[in-house]
Amino acid sequence: MTEATNKFYNQEITTDIEYLFSKASSLNDKINSLKSNDDSLWNIIAKKLKVDWTYNSNSIEGSTLTLGETFFFISEGLTVEGKPFKDFLDAKNHVEAIDYLYELVSNKRDINEYVLKEINALLLSGVTYTVAQNSQGEKVKKRLTSGEYKKQSNHVLQTDGTIHWYVDPMNVKDQMEDLITWINDKKNKLHPLYIAAVAHYNLVRIHAFDDGNGRGARILMNLILLKNGFFPVVVRNDKKRMYLDALSKADNGDLIPFIRFISTELIETYEKVINDLTSEK
Repeated sequence: MTEATNKFYNQEITTDIEYLFSKASSLNDKINSLKSNDDSLWNIIAKKLKVDWTYNSNSIEGSTLTLGETFFFISEGLTVEGKPFKDFLDAKNHVEAIDYLYELVSNKRDINEYVLKEINALLLSGVTYTVAQNSQGEKVKKRLTSGEYKKQSNHVLQTDGTIHWYVDPMNVKDQMEDLITWINDKKNKLHPLYIAAVAHYNLVRIHAFDDGNGRGARILMNLILLKNGFFPVVVRNDKKRMYLDALSKADNGDLIPFIRFISTELIETYEKVINDLTSEK
């Protein structure tokens, strides 16, 4: 790992971040204690989480499905008239990627390049192109290849009007190898929330694939949490502006706001689950 990329991994943890880590760990212990009391209720909560996770993650990327439509489609397999077919395809793919994630955790599989490519392949199954902007700012259809590292540069137009370029294709493999090595090297040395948040950011920073990078980064984050006995975090669409702002600060070398944001979102997810587990039936 070069000195230039090292700054995107190693940060001095502030006191408030340590407190959030401690609170998340405490709430995680409480959930593990409560969920064994009622298996049937826990199964309902797990299904609700899958719907929430799919709805919010896809909405951040532009899906038009409502939470209710997402639930209806996942539960019944039926589409809703007037909504783009791709939104339903994205929902189906996301659920299958979550199922694959739980399979990885159950089988105690290590995180490697193959796993991340497979997650991307699942997220983009049946998707042959993505909509992009050309140099004139016009929307064009860009062919994509799922499960393979990008061969063309990608970028995003930021809210301040500037263009942010992701890692050049020729450097992707090296930087992905650095990311995976770092994740596996730090798994018993740093708090899982720190590893999960930093890994999430770096997969977004690299933007290794033609599409599905944001959804894939959130799945990688939760894969790390689940492998360490934690609950998955749902980044909510109504927090999108805060989420993107924290990512932008991380691009400038300050990952603390992003780690703080992810930790807070996990705590909120925990509190919602605990409320479901303890509310009167």
